[in-house]
Amino acid sequence: MTAGLIPRRRFLQTAFGVSGLAFLGSRPLRAASRQTSVRDFELRLEPSTAPLLGAQDPKVNVWAFNGLVPGPEIRVRQGERVRIVAINNLDRETTVHWHGLRVPNAQDGVPYLTQKPIAPGARHVYEFDCLDAGTFWYHPHLGSPEQVGRGLYGAFIVDEANPPRVDRDLTWVLDDWRVTKSGQLSDDFANRHDMTHGGQLGNIVTLNGTEPSPLQLRRGERLRIRLINAANARIFALSFRGHDPRIIAYDGQPVQPHAPVGGRVVLAPAMRVDVMLDATADSSQSYTLRDTYYRRESYEFLDIEYDKAPLRRDPLPDSITLAANPLTEPNLAKAELHEIRFEGGAMGRLHQARLDGRMLDLRELVRAGKAWAVNGVAANGHVHDPILTLRRGNTYRLTLVNDTAWPHPIHLHGHSFRVTKRNGTETELREWQDTVLIAPRESAEIVFVADNPGDWMFHCHILEHQDGGMMAVIRVA
Repeated sequence: MTAGLIPRRRFLQTAFGVSGLAFLGSRPLRAASRQTSVRDFELRLEPSTAPLLGAQDPKVNVWAFNGLVPGPEIRVRQGERVRIVAINNLDRETTVHWHGLRVPNAQDGVPYLTQKPIAPGARHVYEFDCLDAGTFWYHPHLGSPEQVGRGLYGAFIVDEANPPRVDRDLTWVLDDWRVTKSGQLSDDFANRHDMTHGGQLGNIVTLNGTEPSPLQLRRGERLRIRLINAANARIFALSFRGHDPRIIAYDGQPVQPHAPVGGRVVLAPAMRVDVMLDATADSSQSYTLRDTYYRRESYEFLDIEYDKAPLRRDPLPDSITLAANPLTEPNLAKAELHEIRFEGGAMGRLHQARLDGRMLDLRELVRAGKAWAVNGVAANGHVHDPILTLRRGNTYRLTLVNDTAWPHPIHLHGHSFRVTKRNGTETELREWQDTVLIAPRESAEIVFVADNPGDWMFHCHILEHQDGGMMAVIRVA
């Protein structure tokens, strides 16, 4: 059953009576040791508990990296090489995927496609260069609806060589959770209703693993807020009332600074948005940051409050434009065009699809745990014939058609792409992304250079949709 969002205090009082809690941010993961050109880290995937419901209340059973939800923040400088040892202390296989980082194919963390799963009690070493500065994250890519849904994720921040001047650099990992009246996570991951509809929507929302606390500002200060949506399916649309935020990056890639469309910063699952916020509002007032994506579930995400003592009279004059990352610019004149169609789900128009080489009608697909297809094929597992084979170094334009009744954040591994059109109309910013949100019945055109060889996952990042068949492979050879 899809749970509607319950205002946090009301839910907790109804369930078992809960007091307030202090803000708990994720802690940076420091290098375990330093070698000449490699920074070493260790990540343990393990059962743990987390104070999702408040510091004074019973902890919630979760799965976590190093016992933390979110997992420890990995923070390095652009160009540094990392070696990360993942230790599996779970009772099932797993992997770690470095979302948005342009890593070699063998380091991508996709089970059976790029590596053998990490068995219980085993470890796996990932090693790669951090080519791009920006905001990224990490999470398992095996049993994703449950493993991510139980708390296995963390931020991966790559700092610019010359970052813009700010007073504070904040990482905000957003998530929602489906909590029962017993005070524990519901274990109905990837149930049929969620899979065929909008995915798992929780009934409490957290910021860095806890109830959002007020954002305390001093007039004149500048904040860089790195937003990461780690939810299985929830889409956020944050409205900073009384303030004028500027978006400076999507999915780790710089963009021309601009105001969010309609005043809302929209993040679908897996997306990241970097926002610059100058504290210039009337400091005698308080303000509310609201999430307004779901019309019937608009709610106050957190309060914005000002300290009486200003930091400075005027905002910083420094530029907020980020330096470009070393991405190869597509050659549109020589681009090869392909169409990829996403189909299925409740109220969709999919009548049949191919699953494991057999053509099944929709009822048979649902009985097999599938309801979605890419170009008429419902994926089962991570290894299957590629829907496209691209020549390395060439430019490709992909028209992505959402022929369903639900939004889909579509993610391409190993590459970033420019979003150049929506419904045939050219976009203003031609923004670089690795996850593009496509509305129901909408189309989007993405353009990129296929410069990272290997077999790459291409899928919806609503994890129940991914698990339900909306996943494919694109080969770069």
